Amino acid sequence: MYGGAAGGGKSSALLMAALQYADVPGYAAILFRRTYADLSLPGALMDRAHEWLGGTDAKWNEQTKTWTFPSGATLSFGYLENEKDKLRYQSAEFQFCGFDELTQFSESQYRYLFSRLRRLQGSVVPLRMRSASNPGGPGHEWVKRRFLTEGRQHGRRFIPAKLSDNPYLDRAEYTQSLAEVDILTRAQLLDGNWDAKTDGAIAKREWFPIVSVAPANGKRVRFWDLAATEKSAKKNNDPDYTVGTRMVKTDDNTYCIEHIVRGRYGPGAVKALMLQTAQSDGASCRVLFEQEGGSSGKIVADDIVKLLAGFEVKGIPSTGDKVQRAMPFIAQAEAGNVRLVAGPWCNDWLDEIVSVPQGGHDDQWDSAAGAFNALVPPRGVLLA
Repeated sequence: MYGGAAGGGKSSALLMAALQYADVPGYAAILFRRTYADLSLPGALMDRAHEWLGGTDAKWNEQTKTWTFPSGATLSFGYLENEKDKLRYQSAEFQFCGFDELTQFSESQYRYLFSRLRRLQGSVVPLRMRSASNPGGPGHEWVKRRFLTEGRQHGRRFIPAKLSDNPYLDRAEYTQSLAEVDILTRAQLLDGNWDAKTDGAIAKREWFPIVSVAPANGKRVRFWDLAATEKSAKKNNDPDYTVGTRMVKTDDNTYCIEHIVRGRYGPGAVKALMLQTAQSDGASCRVLFEQEGGSSGKIVADDIVKLLAGFEVKGIPSTGDKVQRAMPFIAQAEAGNVRLVAGPWCNDWLDEIVSVPQGGHDDQWDSAAGAFNALVPPRGVLLA
């Protein structure tokens, strides 16, 4: 795997590797992205292949997304958007399989394609599985384990990609562009840091100054990250917490966490706590909660809305990676725009926030992210 910082020429390296034996009759190569849209973006693999191969004797088949060379060799483009998509290739055979942005795939998809690597007896073409990727994405942990942690002892070669490896890219301008993204993404894309997601160094304690009082005016929400499991006497019993974060956005676009409710309660106690807290907060504080998917989540959400009749209340379905969901909030904290009101909850809150994602619990992290995103919806998202 060739991976790490963005701009290292990873996609070009994969395409070159796939074309290496295009003069050999019967050679078959395939390059994967997670979705067809990823393949067809400007500058992505298919677009780049057209730039390289257009005007040559190679022929493009739009229906099958395959280049065929005068030798009879082929280069195809595929995608594995869903887990079952791997079965579309169960009758195929290739001598080269390449995965671009490997961390976007599941480990089972990647490993299944090894079964498609075959060649005739006596063939001089090697069987090759190659990949390229930045850190981050849903497959970050398994890719890191396979190539960085276990790689050497299992003969899996990892070649770091650096921005400096690509002399054709305007590095100064690209570095300036990456300065605008959140700190986690910047560490992954600019530095090629595979540990940025797992070393608990996303947020820093000094980004959250503690103040004595909250602003009197502003838009307020209480966001609940719900759990419904009481702590028992069983050994190693460590259930999630129910957390309610009250946050206010001021007119000058600063954000203040005023109050945290946190504990382990059964379902009935959670509802009673939500009602009591809403009554204490007052009708001017909007009540939001993370709504689980499926019919059961809808039933729970309907019960809470009925319980809190008279208050502005809404369930918000969770989407995407929870670390990424919090990045807009963390970016504001890094910029000095977040405050905490002094209270007995502050130390525990800070301990958890600075330990994510390595720490054991992230319920307060989720609740804070939910409150912030309700006050400032992510670009392109409208919360009713």
